[in-house]
Amino acid sequence: MAIDRGIPEGITRRAKYFIGSHGYWMGRADIEQHRARWVKHGIPENQIDRVFAYEAVWGGLALPPSPHYDGGPRTLSGDVPEGPAPDWHFEAGLQRTALPYSFVIGPSGEFGLHAGDWVPLHATVAGWVEALALAAHARSCARTTMTLTGDAVDDLELDRFEAVPEVAGLADTWWRGADSLIAIYRGEAEVMNAPQCRTATIYAGLDEWGLRGLDT
Repeated sequence: MAIDRGIPEGITRRAKYFIGSHGYWMGRADIEQHRARWVKHGIPENQIDRVFAYEAVWGGLALPPSPHYDGGPRTLSGDVPEGPAPDWHFEAGLQRTALPYSFVIGPSGEFGLHAGDWVPLHATVAGWVEALALAAHARSCARTTMTLTGDAVDDLELDRFEAVPEVAGLADTWWRGADSLIAIYRGEAEVMNAPQCRTATIYAGLDEWGLRGLDT
């Protein structure tokens, strides 16, 4: 059963609209019921507090699939932290499909992928959500879309583009030009050491609304 929850603060109006129109809230996990057992197994209290804070803001949020990573987590939900220090991380939510990596929250709150190695996609969880919202917006507004893979991604000329700040991009970034948006996805390539998995999507033919929408 879906649960009515408030939309998190500190995100753009576009992301708030995306959550309100296309997302829904499931039940939030009760992290406190696990605290004593986790502490007994050597997990520091401050790491449990991080999971609790994540669950308080994002726990139970189900969003439409990401264009990549086989859609991303089915629902945002924290789980037991894993170490050792200083690289403590915890699961961000279960995958929609079988994947060779998991979605995790990193030691500084980054949203990323883990498969033995750790690759942060966005500096914040909000950045991941903003990227989903921007992808949905760009798809609805673009006159044309084009996908590049492998070495062609690194050949993109971005000198006349500006980075889209709200996505807090790390391995994955968004770029805004005069009439186009470019989304670059390097996470899978880095976490699996598979450069052929680099991908870029170019959304072209955008007017001012298409370029920005509700970005404030």
